[in-house]
Amino acid sequence: MSQQVPEEVIESRSRRAARIGGQFIRFGVVGGSGVIVNMAVAVVINKLNGGSANATEILFSIPATSFNFRFSSLVWILSFLVANTYNYQLNRSWTFRGTQRAWWKGFWQFLAIGAVAAFIGMILKAMMMSPAGVISLRGAWFDAYQHHSGSIVQQVLNAVHSREYVSQAIAILVTMPINFIVNKLWTFRIKHDQAIAEKAPVSA
Repeated sequence: MSQQVPEEVIESRSRRAARIGGQFIRFGVVGGSGVIVNMAVAVVINKLNGGSANATEILFSIPATSFNFRFSSLVWILSFLVANTYNYQLNRSWTFRGTQRAWWKGFWQFLAIGAVAAFIGMILKAMMMSPAGVISLRGAWFDAYQHHSGSIVQQVLNAVHSREYVSQAIAILVTMPINFIVNKLWTFRIKHDQAIAEKAPVSA
């Protein structure tokens, strides 16, 4: 005979699932706005370098390898640093309210986690940018499009047909779940006794 699960346990699990679900949604909202920040920084940096067409420019060769560090990777790193700081503050004050970590301690942890995800994202972006890569972004959508400058609409069209910006956006979306899971378990974890107190029903 199966043992019946007490109603309070079921209710507690439901509250916990709802809380985690709410956190993930808020994390996604913050991440979505962080994507806008990230992409805005990428656009500014690329424009300072003459446009996204110059993103494959080689900055230096990586010693003891046949690989090069390109301007596109610099764009990725600088965009990540700005967006990471923005995301951390918003997640700390909204998504994971109640964290007990000091601001700087939490920030370095958030940065470390983000750096791992950013490294993975940078490799993905480089593979998508490389013409010979397995997941290279190629085809008529990117190769046959005639780029134009001028109105905002035309510049948006340029961006969605640009390997530089499309690969940047895809890499961000792929690495976002990694950030949520690890940050919830480490950077923004709430003390066990506090979590229990939050779940306890308020007496009349």
